[in-house]
Amino acid sequence: MPSMSCTNFLEIASGDPPPVGRSGILTPRLLPPSNLWDSDSDPFSSSSSSSSSASTSPRRRPRTIIVANHLPLRARRRPEGSGWLFSLDHDSLLLQLRDSLPSSEVIFVGCLREEIIPPSDHDEVSQVLLDSFHCLPLFLPGDLRSRFYLGFCKRHLWPLFHYLLPLSPDLASRFDRSLWQAYVSVNKLFADKILEVISPEHDSVWLHDYHLMVLPTFLRKRFNSVKLGFFLHSPFPSSEIYRTLPVRVEILRSLLNADLIGFHTFDYARHFLSCCSRMLGLTYQSHRGYIELNYYGRNVNIKILPVGIHLGRLQRVLTLPETELKIAGIVERFADRTMFLGVDDVDIFKGISLKLLAMEQLLASHSKWRGKAVLVQIVNPARGSGKDVNEVQAETLAMVKRINESYGNPDYTPVLLVDKPLSFHERMAYYVVADCCLITAVRDGMNLIPYEYVVARQGNENLDAVLGLLPGSRKKSMLVLSEFMGCSPSLSGAIRVNPWDIEAVADAMDSALEMPKAEKQLRHEKHYRYVSTHDVSYWARSFLQDLERSCKGHSTKRCWGIGFGLGFRIIALDRAFKKLSMQRILSAYGSAKTRAVLLDYDGALMPHSNIDKRPSSNLVEILNSLCDDSNNTVYLVSAKSRSTLSDWFRDCENLAMAAEHGCFIRLKKYAEWETCVQYTECVWKQIAEPVMKLYTETTDGSTIEDKETSIVWSYKDADPDFGSCQAKELLSHLESALANEPVSVKAGPHKIEVKPQGVSKGLVAERMLSAMKGKELVPDFVLCVGDDRSDEQMFEVLSNAVAGSSLSEKAEVFACTVGQKPSKAKYYLDDTAEIVSLLQSMASSVFDSEDHAQCSVIE
Repeated sequence: MPSMSCTNFLEIASGDPPPVGRSGILTPRLLPPSNLWDSDSDPFSSSSSSSSSASTSPRRRPRTIIVANHLPLRARRRPEGSGWLFSLDHDSLLLQLRDSLPSSEVIFVGCLREEIIPPSDHDEVSQVLLDSFHCLPLFLPGDLRSRFYLGFCKRHLWPLFHYLLPLSPDLASRFDRSLWQAYVSVNKLFADKILEVISPEHDSVWLHDYHLMVLPTFLRKRFNSVKLGFFLHSPFPSSEIYRTLPVRVEILRSLLNADLIGFHTFDYARHFLSCCSRMLGLTYQSHRGYIELNYYGRNVNIKILPVGIHLGRLQRVLTLPETELKIAGIVERFADRTMFLGVDDVDIFKGISLKLLAMEQLLASHSKWRGKAVLVQIVNPARGSGKDVNEVQAETLAMVKRINESYGNPDYTPVLLVDKPLSFHERMAYYVVADCCLITAVRDGMNLIPYEYVVARQGNENLDAVLGLLPGSRKKSMLVLSEFMGCSPSLSGAIRVNPWDIEAVADAMDSALEMPKAEKQLRHEKHYRYVSTHDVSYWARSFLQDLERSCKGHSTKRCWGIGFGLGFRIIALDRAFKKLSMQRILSAYGSAKTRAVLLDYDGALMPHSNIDKRPSSNLVEILNSLCDDSNNTVYLVSAKSRSTLSDWFRDCENLAMAAEHGCFIRLKKYAEWETCVQYTECVWKQIAEPVMKLYTETTDGSTIEDKETSIVWSYKDADPDFGSCQAKELLSHLESALANEPVSVKAGPHKIEVKPQGVSKGLVAERMLSAMKGKELVPDFVLCVGDDRSDEQMFEVLSNAVAGSSLSEKAEVFACTVGQKPSKAKYYLDDTAEIVSLLQSMASSVFDSEDHAQCSVIE
């Protein structure tokens, strides 16, 4: 569905999108085949012959478009120097993900890792990669790519998401807005590239990682109802860290334009939800096991599921002859040793130095392992360069040298540093032999090394023979893992450590080796059950199933876009829900003979943000004007006490007011207050108030409002996360303590309220209609305005009254809420200013009238 917004979307990312055909598919140019381009064999070959025609004609078969910074491809020059060779990158998670979706066609969009293709060849390379690999490459100018990836991604987002603040230039880079503009521009180019292949009515788009966090906004701008998922593979920092980012709100709002947002752990999701609460004022709820955020009428779902390994690939590698040969060599070399294994990238967050310190401490404090325990540390080649990488490499070499000199001898080397590139089968061979896998990362989004280790230790019959194990024998493995890794919560049998506590890590290493064999076997079996059932295939299917479920309501909503730049968002409302037309309601008001007006006070006539809640003289004048019309019956509803309302509206002669949500009603200024529900003495307050005081003392910023028949605990000025947590506890506490009392305990926006049973604003609406019916007044015009959950009861009463005899057959009912949000009302106005303006227009209408109307005020 095209956007209804006519605003400029992003000034700093200029450029018009390419034209889109009727099918919604933008096709790349078809080029004649060339003998300059070769590709290795690919499982897509059976369907690749039809990819060109598929990309140029409308298709209805659903596809999954996977978008990431890098394509799962490798490029290299042909030996003779003319043209390029392309091959699949089998280490890429995206490629493994594709293998998990055999029933769905997959298209990849991203950049090549090697930006070496000359611009003159871009079109031809694009066609070849689309035909042979279903990959659509995005070619970025070198300077833009550098500012995007090495600049904003690696200098700002990567350190921040790993809890590294730019407290000084040596720790991390200070914010550079030009790099942010490059980041946004590249995300827009990704959106333009996706337009070339997407059929928005049928395809699903799955975005990956922090490089593309503003891309959801560009796609949602183009296609309001596209099925759009995002998965973050890195940690998401706590709100205290994230809020230091100058573009924090823009990124949050962009992510919320996705339908489903995925995280590896609940910690990461919790941090994201906390940021949404603190910076955007959003609250989440759990609905049938799913976490949801309502964002302008759209339900944004949160998915928590760690990625898994490609089980089939690992098992195939374990059957290779070269793997068995490598294992035999390692077994022979370390025949009389106990092996710890570490596998890490050269990265300041991997904690290699902490691991080496722990190994040194183990040898120092547990002398029995001297000459026996060996740490094989595999250091993967650095993915980048710079001061940090050089420092890690230099520190690692120095520490390895020191440990080996202190505890080694000609026949014993405590630490073996493997810093040359290893093939995958060589790495798997080390996994098979290692007695314990040791990972001490100080911050890591996921890390699949422990999963690979568990699968390798499970092995197969041939490997059992190489290792000298009896056929069918139970396998064992041990894991010592940092608690700051995304995989740590999933591997509950691992020994979890704080990598900064060197002594504790050394003791954990000793415990891992000393643990009884049976315990090791049980832990290994538990881990293998989890790893083998929660593989990458399970992860991918689960995410896409949840994405499909999250998008089921698209067709039932009316959508349109509002906002400028990265503040763009989609308003999604029920098709019957629309903005109240001033012209229409004033026309209906003018032609009606018997009118009923039901108004909420706080939030509808008075903004919640105002500290002084007293009505203005202008509002009092408007209410008096409405009351002076003999055709009007006006009710105003309030949660305030009757003494407060009597004081605030003392100048309203004919204004009847309903106080404390309708517990009391006064029809005129000089009339007596009537009680609408039967209630006894509020002896229950002697139970409720001490409980609330306890929570007030322990929740800074919370307050208690003691009314005549109710009592309210408010945490509006408290910390949002802590206040919400305390409110849930208080709600449960009060429900238990007051179970035998004639009261109801309700949770509202930033408050918990205890009030007599049966009291509601819906009761006031019923009282109004009943009173009018008793006077033989049948309304042909009804206006009801409210703003929060308690007002929904008024809307429900009026909705039921339409089918009854309380209203005229031709009555026009305008149930109106404040703001665009899910509601039982059929109309909305944007804010209190529009509501007051509407009432002003109604009050200014001139009608012949002899009698004053009865006016009742309800909040």
